[in-house]
Amino acid sequence: MALYTDDSIERLRQTVDMAELVGAKTELKRSGQQMMGICPFHDERSPSFSVDPVQKVFHCFGCGEGGDLFKFVQLTEGLNFREAVESLSDRYGVTMELTEEDPQAAQRREKRDRLLELLERTAAFYVRNLWESPEAEESRQYLAGRGLDEALLREFRVGYAPSAWDKVLVASRQSGYSEAELWDAGLTAKNQKGNVYDRFRRRITFPLCDPRGRVLGFGARAVGADQQPKYLNSSENVVFHKGRQVYAADLARAAAAKSGEVILCEGYTDVIALHQAGLRNTVGLMGTALTEDQVSELARMAPVVALALDADSAGQEAMIRAAKVAEGRKLELRVVPLPAGNDPADIVQQEGPEAITKLVAGSVPFVRFRVDRALLLADLATAEGKDRAVSELAPIITPLPASAMRDELTELAAAALGVSGAKLTEWLGRARPLAASAPPAATATEDGSKGESQPPRPAATVIDPGARVERAFLVQCLADPGVGREALAAMDLEADFVSPVFLRAAQLIL
Repeated sequence: MALYTDDSIERLRQTVDMAELVGAKTELKRSGQQMMGICPFHDERSPSFSVDPVQKVFHCFGCGEGGDLFKFVQLTEGLNFREAVESLSDRYGVTMELTEEDPQAAQRREKRDRLLELLERTAAFYVRNLWESPEAEESRQYLAGRGLDEALLREFRVGYAPSAWDKVLVASRQSGYSEAELWDAGLTAKNQKGNVYDRFRRRITFPLCDPRGRVLGFGARAVGADQQPKYLNSSENVVFHKGRQVYAADLARAAAAKSGEVILCEGYTDVIALHQAGLRNTVGLMGTALTEDQVSELARMAPVVALALDADSAGQEAMIRAAKVAEGRKLELRVVPLPAGNDPADIVQQEGPEAITKLVAGSVPFVRFRVDRALLLADLATAEGKDRAVSELAPIITPLPASAMRDELTELAAAALGVSGAKLTEWLGRARPLAASAPPAATATEDGSKGESQPPRPAATVIDPGARVERAFLVQCLADPGVGREALAAMDLEADFVSPVFLRAAQLIL
């Protein structure tokens, strides 16, 4: 890959207004030749963040972070050096010169640049259609019905693809783009006869952008109930690779870098709704299972990822898969306890921004989510169900180092099982994996025939009716943590719970 020349990088450095650049992230006040402000990289009350607008460098005396203008953009927007240079050159209109590159590389770059330009023009066309076309009235009503503000929809460049078969095709040809370029950009499709037509028709469009905000493709939602599929994405092509990007990374990057956390949702409107609620560090999955590339992108944005995926079984499975992909990385996963049946956009619309903000603030460590899920799915009324729960819990709790978290999870699980923490620890230590394929060792039975030895099984615990009701109630609290915590907060726990074990479990949930 060709590098930018030193002269063009220096020209860019001289062009950038350092005070303006940093001032967009934190308020600065003059202090002699320097400027001071609140550090955007750590929480503080007294300004310790110094900026030299002449030398174009910064330094925080509180956290020690420092560097030049390129480093500032890298840190605040989660970009590498080349991306930071390109972002600033776009912003300040500086043409960057490349060192020598081979003719084939130059040809590929020129082709890519033309496709990106075509996609930008198409995105602008869709946006104009959404707000100006009478045909888009149904789409405008749908978006307004979701409680989404026009200003924010414009910021996200949400648009409308008209129902005609060739609007984009004809307009792009008139602007000098070839049919092959339209195909390579993922904007057209072909029928069995080989006729070319617009890929997106009668759909609300959501531009899918790279970290610099350049349009790479589109996600499109059907407007009519009879349209299939409901969601249609750009096909994989030269510039768009679905598994590499996350939706709205360009708009969420700065907020994620500042907060140290990025929130991950499933749907486009979920992301926009959370941004509207003030959670500007939210991105979306773009309708695909989380990939290695997407995890790398999230890790560049922030060290903590809060999974705000639907509470249905598909959403929970997606969280399990996400943890497997993120395994071994320096990335902390947390789970936002969403009520069953409601996605984030529903919560914002029905209960207001405060409700979703509260849920995000109440996110739990991923390991806690796994324990809650194992207990919820188990039949704790039978010895067999308890066996299964213990087998599910063993690989979750046993590997944890001795810590307050391990003790808390052990107590929580023990309370749900109706046993002491010591007894559960004993069971966990000798639990057998659910998928163990080796046959059990043979032993002699009373009549001398060979039978199979059975693993030690927890004895069924006799629970009085009052405690049984308490346990059932706590299982429901775990199934819907947001509502569960509210219900527990409204109770007098010590007066309402008879069982000391379940009382302790309720306190842990709260």
